[in-house]
Amino acid sequence: MNTLFKAVLAAGILTVSPMALMAGEIAVIVKTTNSNFWQNVNKGAAAAIEGQSEHTMTFDGPAAESDIADQVDMVENAISRGVAGIVLAPSDPDALAPSVKRAFEAGIPVAIIDSALGEGAEGTYQTFLATDNKTAGELAAQAMIDAVGTEGKVAVMSYVAGVGSEIGRVGGFTEYLAANSSLEIVGPFYSQSQMATALNQTTDVLAANPDLVGIFGANEPTAIGMGRAIEQAGRAGTLTAIGFDGNADLQDMVRSGVLAATAVQGSFQMGELGVQAVLDLLAGGTVEPMIDTGVVMVTKDNIDAPEAQNVLY
Repeated sequence: MNTLFKAVLAAGILTVSPMALMAGEIAVIVKTTNSNFWQNVNKGAAAAIEGQSEHTMTFDGPAAESDIADQVDMVENAISRGVAGIVLAPSDPDALAPSVKRAFEAGIPVAIIDSALGEGAEGTYQTFLATDNKTAGELAAQAMIDAVGTEGKVAVMSYVAGVGSEIGRVGGFTEYLAANSSLEIVGPFYSQSQMATALNQTTDVLAANPDLVGIFGANEPTAIGMGRAIEQAGRAGTLTAIGFDGNADLQDMVRSGVLAATAVQGSFQMGELGVQAVLDLLAGGTVEPMIDTGVVMVTKDNIDAPEAQNVLY
């Protein structure tokens, strides 16, 4: 439990007892509800709250990841209605920081998931649960090098510029390629996490760069759009495509060979462990400041193995 939360309780500033503070709503607010990845976070959150008599869980998010103002409003509304705790995947590292600070000042414990807040926000939330996105990007880059070698052109299809997960993931990928190969980077291109945008962008990239040896789609909707464009262009199998995340569409693309691999995060674990962290804090316990929820490189060879099935959704 954070120091301010303890101090508020000790000083009697809040008008409810500590036991009453333990009960109530835990608001899970993600980047968008229109994604299987975030719906899998919802499933994990629901699993953590199942059987709880003191707590309820709500799940919300904007229509699109780029609707940052809507997400800010959702967090502000959660604070105003006095939720017991918040699990938040911030769409923008800076825009959400003031709201998280207000939650902290209100004595509401916050678990940040998936994407980090901006510099200066440290101390206003209790724990950060995420894939180590830099490591995930590096794993994807090594898989690319293993498949295509160290010469040629690789396109990078990204999602929302400046988001914490994107900075680590795409940065890890491009920096690793630069340090360990002579591969030329084409892009990155930003889909705003819209599948149709990614499809159109990838179609243009493939047409403009017939000599591509590889392409990386850095999140679920981007990778799906990328894969569909590859199929439509008849390029499946002629270049190495690596995706990110693991819904049914991406699994089908791995099985069919459109994707050589996809890096899959523990999205279920983000929801489950995020809610559990808030429950632990409300019960007076402590949590680790950083919890790594992991990543698995899923290929045709291991897609049916337990290590992959445990993270696919």
